[in-house]
Amino acid sequence: MKIPFALVALTATAVVLQAAPKKVVVVSATKGFRHSSIPTAENVIATLGETSGAYQVVDVVRGGPDGKDDAEVASKLTLEKLRGVDAVIFANTTGDLAIPDKDGFMKWIESGHALIGMHSCSDTFHGYRPFIDMLGGEFLTHGAQVTVDMYNEDPKHPATRHLGAVWSVYDEIYEFKSFHRNKVHGLLTLDKHPQTMVPGDYPVSWAKEVGNGGKVFYTSLGHREDVWTSQIFQQHILGGILWGLGLEKGDGKVTDVSNTLSAEEAKEGFKLIFNGRDMTGWKYRREDGKRSWSTQNGMLCNVLGKDEHGTDILTEETYRDFVVRYEYQVPPGANSGFYLRGRHEIQVFDDFKSGKAEKGGNGAIYNLKAPTLFASRRPGQWQQAEVRIVGQKITVILNGVKIHDGVECPAGTGGQLDDKVGEPGPILLQGDHGSVAFRNIRIRKL
Repeated sequence: MKIPFALVALTATAVVLQAAPKKVVVVSATKGFRHSSIPTAENVIATLGETSGAYQVVDVVRGGPDGKDDAEVASKLTLEKLRGVDAVIFANTTGDLAIPDKDGFMKWIESGHALIGMHSCSDTFHGYRPFIDMLGGEFLTHGAQVTVDMYNEDPKHPATRHLGAVWSVYDEIYEFKSFHRNKVHGLLTLDKHPQTMVPGDYPVSWAKEVGNGGKVFYTSLGHREDVWTSQIFQQHILGGILWGLGLEKGDGKVTDVSNTLSAEEAKEGFKLIFNGRDMTGWKYRREDGKRSWSTQNGMLCNVLGKDEHGTDILTEETYRDFVVRYEYQVPPGANSGFYLRGRHEIQVFDDFKSGKAEKGGNGAIYNLKAPTLFASRRPGQWQQAEVRIVGQKITVILNGVKIHDGVECPAGTGGQLDDKVGEPGPILLQGDHGSVAFRNIRIRKL
């Protein structure tokens, strides 16, 4: 039989020169919801092992025809039966499975074996915290199936190196609880809610090193049959399996989410005023205000529900003449602002549909001057701004377009800290109007 080109590409990266294929057990038992894609998942996992020569599926634990047969799970997932097995793959499992010695199973993984989880694996063992802690996240909910653009957090990892910077997929996208970014190695993520586009950390896939040589790979994709049959997803899970089996090298250590300066900017004298990890150097404008800001995967996020009002935040350090560069994104209809010296607002606003440069629009010097050209991007997309203030003159470049050039700004634009416009002041981020995210905020004093 002629092997398809895509599978040839897969096998080309696999380390198949070992004495014998690694041994893998697939678990697809379900005490809760049972996905219709499970038979396809079982087939794809076995076929990838055969065509790559890297591993062999030695058993499939289905839990009987309805997935709920505790006796099958209990008899096949004993530590004795796992002797000689290298990895267990939880393919769309759900509920509290009847593994007879769960603590022993955890120690078995930590001792140098692998746990590979797909999709609803994170909807398994809600009643057994050690499993959730080891996996790295717990299913919370999902919305309607949707097309999302996932960011590739590690282009060198075997599970993601075949992807570009962004991978678009249509699937059921999970939201998680019990997820801690500082405990996983990120592979795929969203920087906004899959339905509302409110900024935030929405992980899709990650890896972990656990115990003494144990490995965990998880992807939340795989609800749909057409996802399982797609070549790009098959490469994604094969890369994760090979990494878990120790057949491909890749990083499993916690991802550093720090914002960084380029070498050129550092040489020019720029300094970060948001480190990406926490809110060091920032404070709330009102101590009794709603704590609406948080740091999420390298972003400084203000997240508000409908009709909620947050609180402005400002830097502890003050600045007079400077150049500041920053990136921001807003969901549909959102409104925020970036204040120079805490007194002059550069508007942050979703006005993409209007297509018009207006005094209250995105990039405007609020209440004073509309942009000379319309330069806004769609909601949910990152936008780049560079702002210079010298004396009372302001220049703004938005998304590569100079929209203000030395505009005289003799007074505060509204909502300012005070009216001492010529004196040094902080950078202030408006938090009382709507959701917004900032990142890579760096400044150079003049």
